[in-house]
Amino acid sequence: MSIETAVTEIRGKLVTTGESVLIELEGGRIAKISPSSHQEPDNDELWIAPGLIDLQINGYAGYDVNLSDSSMEERIETIRLMVDKVLASGVTSFCPTIITAGYEQINDTLTALRLACERYTVVDETIVGIHMEGPYLSDQDGPRGAHPKEHIRDPEWTEFTNWQHASGGRIRVVTIAPERSGALAMIRELAREGILVCIGHTAATHEEIAAAVDAGARMSTHLGNAAHLQLPRHPNYIWSQLSEDRLSASIIADGHHLHPSVVKVIARVKHDRLVLVSDAVHLAGMKAGIYKTHVGGEVELLPSGRLQMAANPLMLAGAAVSLSECVQCFMRFTGAELSEAVRMATLKPAQLLGEQQIGAIEAGYWADLILLAWDKREGSISIRSVIKRGKQVHNIQ
Repeated sequence: MSIETAVTEIRGKLVTTGESVLIELEGGRIAKISPSSHQEPDNDELWIAPGLIDLQINGYAGYDVNLSDSSMEERIETIRLMVDKVLASGVTSFCPTIITAGYEQINDTLTALRLACERYTVVDETIVGIHMEGPYLSDQDGPRGAHPKEHIRDPEWTEFTNWQHASGGRIRVVTIAPERSGALAMIRELAREGILVCIGHTAATHEEIAAAVDAGARMSTHLGNAAHLQLPRHPNYIWSQLSEDRLSASIIADGHHLHPSVVKVIARVKHDRLVLVSDAVHLAGMKAGIYKTHVGGEVELLPSGRLQMAANPLMLAGAAVSLSECVQCFMRFTGAELSEAVRMATLKPAQLLGEQQIGAIEAGYWADLILLAWDKREGSISIRSVIKRGKQVHNIQ
């Protein structure tokens, strides 16, 4: 893991208010926030933001949550190393995301996540929950996305509870297609357990989406993606989710998964119910080049962060940018202020998970913080330091 250094105080400008402050830390928490008279030159001034919270990460920096054909020790080590890289990107809490697979593969992945959390404190503190994105999804081409069709199936409560046991009770987000047989009953059970139920990878009708929300679904998973290439003008499952005021929506604002105009429209419609996610795959954070993967075969990662099929560059092969890059893109696409974009990657996901001690900078909250440089004219941010529960886990001199 990265060398960790205890931090007792930090100075900078709050992203939320623009106020220059001194933040004092004690016992891994924010002890006191007070105005600071210490002024830095404008070009060197750092901004203080809550650590980012990503509800959907499949992998990062070459490490894959859904590693297969590997020993349990290899899986655990992969998770440990991935957490280290995710922290360095400015994400201090995240949901490792399980994709559709056979029963044993999913069970082994959940077991590895549990064991990694039990073995390493920083892993346990950083993994805020597990997101199950499958196997209870649409089997139609388009909505299914890259999920293997042979493992797509109807939801089954006993199967899920077995997986929840393997995870040590860590599954906190489940994406489900509400049109599948038994989906509404499953949504009701998941909601009763306090799990964030999301609609995604779906070809549901307007009525089926409304029924899912009535049953307890609260968010759309990467709205606008995993869809047919052609849809009825109206209604369709994108319009229906957009118009459902009870649904929050997550989006991948990387500039590749959604056109900037679509990001802008979704932002205008969802307002305060919008969450930014990376949906990063294991090639995120890697150098541009050609890679061979176990899912998409040969893929190409461009310098822009676009990950595409080598044989068909028009087809995406996953998301390959960090959440901080999505925050930057969101500001450029919508004209949002830094405070608004950061809130969609901190406070909003924390609220959806019911987390009350992360996602904001307040006395008593965990000291999960990032220091960043912000070039307002260029619309760019640069992570300079990452603090996890009062310890500096990443720093750029």
